[in-house]
Amino acid sequence: MFTIRENIENKIIINKSIFITKLIKIKSINELKDNLKEIKDNYKYATHYCYAYIINNYKKSSDDGEPKGTAGIPIMEVLDRFKLNYVLCVVIRYFGGIKLGSGGLIRAYRKSASDALNLNKDKLVELIDGYVIKISIPYSQQKELEKNLDCNYDKSYDEFVNYTIKCNNKQKELLCEKYKIINIEQEKIEK
Repeated sequence: MFTIRENIENKIIINKSIFITKLIKIKSINELKDNLKEIKDNYKYATHYCYAYIINNYKKSSDDGEPKGTAGIPIMEVLDRFKLNYVLCVVIRYFGGIKLGSGGLIRAYRKSASDALNLNKDKLVELIDGYVIKISIPYSQQKELEKNLDCNYDKSYDEFVNYTIKCNNKQKELLCEKYKIINIEQEKIEK
């Protein structure tokens, strides 16, 4: 299973119609709604905003006014073929005046999503089983902890240094031995 390291955008033209593909890393339905609203605001005059998304293996797609099954499903097939998760793929279409027919629309939406991913394979990252751990430690332990971390983390400061750490099982075991853990959640993390 994979996700994208960073957002991706690609544009193609097919029979005078412009297809802009945006692949966006998302974690929740709220992020999905916010991103769709932003895209519709930024591309106000587009004819269609067709999309598919996968969040924690929950899948949904939309043809947004295109004939049933000609846009959302082909986009979803591409996400499935690349084994993606936590990704929203929106294909924005500006109609160019030439009708493509059902088969042509299916090929166009599939090509738009495929091209965006094929041109940006370096932005794909594998997901593995992991953990999100929250730890609060005194400032005096900050350097020691960071020296031993071999994974992604965020930190914030208040009375203590607060860490949100994404790690594998081995790193989790080491952290549990040495520090008081506030919270642990199992989650897919980037390899």
